[in-house]
Amino acid sequence: MPCYLARPDGADSKPAVIVFQEIFGVNREVKRIADLFASAGYVALAPNYYYRTHPQLNEPYNDEGLKNGFAAAGQVTKANLRKDSTACIDWLNRQTFVTNGKIATCGFCFGGTVAFVTATLPGLKAAIPFYGGHIAAPLPDGEPEALADAKDIRVPLLLFFGGKDDYILKETVERIDRTLAELGKPHEIVVYPNVGHAFFRESSSALNKEEIADAWERVRHFFRKNLA
Repeated sequence: MPCYLARPDGADSKPAVIVFQEIFGVNREVKRIADLFASAGYVALAPNYYYRTHPQLNEPYNDEGLKNGFAAAGQVTKANLRKDSTACIDWLNRQTFVTNGKIATCGFCFGGTVAFVTATLPGLKAAIPFYGGHIAAPLPDGEPEALADAKDIRVPLLLFFGGKDDYILKETVERIDRTLAELGKPHEIVVYPNVGHAFFRESSSALNKEEIADAWERVRHFFRKNLA
């Protein structure tokens, strides 16, 4: 399974974050975010979970790229996502530059759904889904929504959404919040009223500076608390 690895400077062991790509592939944006985590003192590993069927996928941010991305995502199963994520956890724990047992996940777009799915795995300390469109909708391969497995969640969650997201409605976010609360799962949901889907992407930074800065500070605080 090809992965992009970003490491902080220095030889000391550090906590790690598994970074899950958007639906478009392990592209420049995913590598930028992995590098961002490394700059904050975390080992970041971005696996290509399309490697079985679309190992070279790297699509542009347009309608055709979205179509091709969904086609690739349609070949991804929850079972394989959990298997591949467990492999990442095991690999990280074997590295001398990783603090054993201090691993979290963070994902964006379809990767946000993946981060939610991985919250059921042993060996993690926390998970951060950014605007996961299939948390409360069937997965591209037709499997039930990730929320169907919420009873098995093991770790605290920090979830981000945009109030103007055309893919994830307010009612959907409220249902996610309600379901997690009813199950007693520790979580925090942050909704930025004036931004849409993929607000954290670099190409959106000129419009969403305040929201990106706030989200990044919340991410770092959440990881300082849960990966200490």
